[in-house]
Amino acid sequence: MADAGDLNLSLTPLAVVVTTPAYSGLGPALTYVHDRPLEPGTLVRVPLGKRELLGLVWEAPGLSLEGLEPGQARAVLQVFDAIPPLNAAWRGLASFAARYYQRSLGEVALAALPPQLRDLQVEQLARKLKRLAKAAAGSPKTQGRQFNQAADSEPVMPESWSVGDTKAGPELSPEQAIALERFQTADRPALLFGTTGSGKTEIYLRAVQELLEQDPQAQALIMVPEINLTPQLEARFMERFARWGVVSLHSGLTPAQRLDHWLAAHQGRARIVLGTRMAIFASLPQLRLIVVDEEHDPSYKSQEGARYSARDLAVYRAKRENQGRAPGHCRVLLGSATPSLESWRAAEIGRYLKLEMPQRIGGGALPRLRLVNMNHQPKQCVLAPALLESIAERAARGEQSMLLLNRRGYAPVLACHACGWKSDCPHCSAHAVFHKIDRTLRCHHCGYSSRVPYACPGCGNLDIAPVGRGTEQLEEQLVGLLAHARRADGEPIRVLRLDADSTRAKGSLEQQLAGMHEGEFDVLVGTQMIAKGHDFRRITLVASVNADGGLFASDYRAPERLFALLLQAAGRAGRDAEFVAAQDTAVELWVQTWYPEHPLFVALAQHDYPAFATQQLEEREAALMPPYSFQALVRAEARTQEAAQALLNLAAQAGEPLPGREHLTLYPAVPMAIQRVANVERAQMLIESDSRPALQAFLAAWQEQLQLARSQPEAKGVLRWAIDVDPLAI
Repeated sequence: MADAGDLNLSLTPLAVVVTTPAYSGLGPALTYVHDRPLEPGTLVRVPLGKRELLGLVWEAPGLSLEGLEPGQARAVLQVFDAIPPLNAAWRGLASFAARYYQRSLGEVALAALPPQLRDLQVEQLARKLKRLAKAAAGSPKTQGRQFNQAADSEPVMPESWSVGDTKAGPELSPEQAIALERFQTADRPALLFGTTGSGKTEIYLRAVQELLEQDPQAQALIMVPEINLTPQLEARFMERFARWGVVSLHSGLTPAQRLDHWLAAHQGRARIVLGTRMAIFASLPQLRLIVVDEEHDPSYKSQEGARYSARDLAVYRAKRENQGRAPGHCRVLLGSATPSLESWRAAEIGRYLKLEMPQRIGGGALPRLRLVNMNHQPKQCVLAPALLESIAERAARGEQSMLLLNRRGYAPVLACHACGWKSDCPHCSAHAVFHKIDRTLRCHHCGYSSRVPYACPGCGNLDIAPVGRGTEQLEEQLVGLLAHARRADGEPIRVLRLDADSTRAKGSLEQQLAGMHEGEFDVLVGTQMIAKGHDFRRITLVASVNADGGLFASDYRAPERLFALLLQAAGRAGRDAEFVAAQDTAVELWVQTWYPEHPLFVALAQHDYPAFATQQLEEREAALMPPYSFQALVRAEARTQEAAQALLNLAAQAGEPLPGREHLTLYPAVPMAIQRVANVERAQMLIESDSRPALQAFLAAWQEQLQLARSQPEAKGVLRWAIDVDPLAI
């Protein structure tokens, strides 16, 4: 490597993107030198201060060393020649995400790479690639495989890959066939609006199959909202597409697995990638299809770092891949039984192609809604007697039931009714949740944990009691209430609880789901993680224990989320029409509520999402709420609430002359709903506009004002601030 200290003009200047915050003032890329030109997208290691960082060579037309002082342009330390550069489409995606979500290019581009890759030296990566190639060559799974690739390229296949012939799927229903045919000729994003059990997953499988049969080099990206939905979907894709590489990308993988799977996709050896929202940034050089399953799910919106929406980036990525090509070169399919109102409106106005599948496969009936008026039930009733009786009767016939309570733990809070003490977290403005299994109080926000006190810390009263109900308590009470009942084999009824606590151990989720599928359990109790995506064949009753929380919440999106959750949960029942017919049973959705006359339940009873969406959109339009306006939230964290709010209010005053300001409404700073987390005070400011370009222009120019406001005396103690574009919670 030549010495860059004397600015030898024979060296090539390079623009290299590294991880620096947007407000650092260093610009999107830094200038380094190398003794030869490097292609944009090449991974390199570069010095920054006293550190060595992973960097990405970026486009910089006209970049030169003229005007730089000796030593100002430092030399590239290492070049990752062993792997191909990230292509222009991927770089365009990263650039757009950084601009739109108001982050630095380095924060987005480098964070999208596997963590282990950021820590490896060139020599270490070369040894890893060699080991992978040797392991793949010696594995019996890889013998006889057929990959369309250069003759001098040795495929590297993770152990999870399988090889063989593609298996044929079931015959498509007329609705499925029409939807698939329309999608294959679509010239714009498609919204697959199919009721639960209508066979949306089969459409995904067929779309992938037709693509790979037409172009064996093509790659497909299939996205799911949560990790717990990945194993079963991966199993279906592995069964159907054993011939092509299938890998997954999600945070549940080990760092080594994430790197292996990322390399397989980046080098084009994996044809199918399944993943959660992080997979939207996977490097797929031959990407031709993107599927976003359960596109309405809020899990697609990141809540840390670059607060991006993977669903929206999927639409942009397909558009970016199509630049310079035919519109259908890369297609995107958004699927849901309860689409987001943004996607629904886009389909209504023709920006998306709407594909409808209103019928269940096999002609199965949708669950009938039974509202339980809790005003007419016995005092302090946990589950209505009629609901308990129905669960017991179904268990005796070999059927299964599912109870939904979107609150984990035993109780949300412990309280002393003598002095008013509550189990508050000492570090957050939230309660510590009572977990009876290990007798602990846990804060679900900061992770604080303590033993349950023997007596009230405030007054010494021994009679402290749980207030409210979580899944642990519901499971315990259900076992007691059904103690007299018997399942079909004469044994006591078995209850299974599925939530983030019960599935913490590795492999426990898959094991418990397998037990449910095999009929080992009669009643499934869980949080929203059980309400979507699962194909339970014996469930004929679904019950929501406490649905009223979403009816009158301050968040304007709460009714949309509640309706989607209930309809998705209802879809777990009656999925096997033959089983339901053989049992001669009624498929039902029970909802316990204190407000049975609420309009939301009218649409739910008819499974009429279009009517519900129309009503919600009319309310949103009248109030000028998204999707009829555009929003951003600016959040500040500080040692004091006063400093956090001062930062935002000072920046708002300084932003008056900035571009786009005349189209914006900046509301005063207020504490966040959970004001303090881990001893850090949090405040936020809402910004609304009728113009997305005006909002974007203002936010881009406002970054400097926010940084300047941080140096003011009133804002002393501010730790950090962040901009959330298109927020899902206010």
